[in-house]
Amino acid sequence: MADYDVIIIGSGPGGYVCAIRCAQLGLKTAVVEGRDTLGGTCLNIGCIPSKALLHASHMLHEAEHNFTKMGLKGKSPSVDWDQMKSYKEDVIGQNTKGIEFLFKKNKIDWLKGWGSIPAAGQVKVGEEVHGAKNIVIATGSDVATLPGVDIDEDVIVSSTGALDLKKIPNEMIVIGAGVIGLELGSVYARLGSKVSVLEFAETVTPGQDAEVQRTFKKMMEKQGLTMTLGAAVQSAEVKGGKAAVTYKLRSDDSEHQVKADTVLVATGRKPFVDGLGLDRLGVALTKRGQVATDGHYATNVAGIYAIGDAIEGPMLAHKAEDEGMALAEILAGQAGHVNYDVIPGVIYTHPEVANVGKTEEDLKTEGRAYKVGKFSFMGNGRAKANFAGDGFVKILADKATDRILGAHIIGPAAGDLIHELCVAMEFGAAAEDLARTCHAHPTYSEAVREAALACGDGPIHS
Repeated sequence: MADYDVIIIGSGPGGYVCAIRCAQLGLKTAVVEGRDTLGGTCLNIGCIPSKALLHASHMLHEAEHNFTKMGLKGKSPSVDWDQMKSYKEDVIGQNTKGIEFLFKKNKIDWLKGWGSIPAAGQVKVGEEVHGAKNIVIATGSDVATLPGVDIDEDVIVSSTGALDLKKIPNEMIVIGAGVIGLELGSVYARLGSKVSVLEFAETVTPGQDAEVQRTFKKMMEKQGLTMTLGAAVQSAEVKGGKAAVTYKLRSDDSEHQVKADTVLVATGRKPFVDGLGLDRLGVALTKRGQVATDGHYATNVAGIYAIGDAIEGPMLAHKAEDEGMALAEILAGQAGHVNYDVIPGVIYTHPEVANVGKTEEDLKTEGRAYKVGKFSFMGNGRAKANFAGDGFVKILADKATDRILGAHIIGPAAGDLIHELCVAMEFGAAAEDLARTCHAHPTYSEAVREAALACGDGPIHS
């Protein structure tokens, strides 16, 4: 008889959510975690601490630029970097302790240590081997590196090191204009660093709607970030406590060099499955090193499953959570499902950027007839009152049926507003359904309704 119905390796968003749902469905569950705290990368060195620094630095920006406009006069606050990091650590602690509480509440065992799979149905933690009917790989991802750029977490740092720098750098180079690079780059720009961004692609945030990309780039430049696109980084060298980054412009192959106190390598992430023993077990991997799974998250080895960043798909905490819940339901004999067409993405800069579904570029490639409804936040009373009028809501709808196919928001609270579109798309709603839904005034969400109206006869406030 197996010790557990399910053992999950990894306590990140995918792992801990899967564990809780398994326990709710009556499965005897354990989670393997080698860190001293639960929550994985997201809670400990990713999503949560970065949002704390984003919030703190945004408050500083408001004090420096908008308080006097509102009649709030006085000396702008100075930055106590150690206290700001302490605040960040407190936020992490509250969240990780919350997961410990949920484990106890749901009677989930925490097997402390690093896990491996010596054989199907077995998980080894330290010197102990535990039996399991089902094993779930939820080990997440690690920082993807570049040839010629060695991360030392001192001068050349990953996102982990960037969250805990000894001091605020005078100059920072960010390699990569994706989500992580621009979020953390904007933090340090607001804290006073001169931030230069090098991006291999010819756009920021590759994969986003092109109009959003152009607008977002201008906004980040307005906030002081210098953007160099089409830059292929060749190397980074540290001398005398400073780094020199050499890159070539793809347009003309010319070579350039920039120097800074700190270099942030934000070139993406890769699946983290080292040490599990998958080769020995014969667990199939994709060409990109992800665990290969079928439509029910099963690997080619019976009883072994995988979810989250370890498998194909966007590396997003909420995608991992949904997969964790779906797999738990499948293991309990139910019908778990994830709608991959309705997974939102958010960039937590100020303003925020959010998207769901198709981009215009996707629809053009597919040859699909569509219409665009767009509304600027400059026409939204709440946004103007809060000095947040930059940006817009864009809704893409099928030209014939009016069904919503995608949505793109750049502006205040975009990460929250996008979920109205997600729910609408989940239920197969038309743009007219949103347009005919009463929205409270004055709220940012009225901009979503106005964009929906723009898919028809036109918005009211534009």
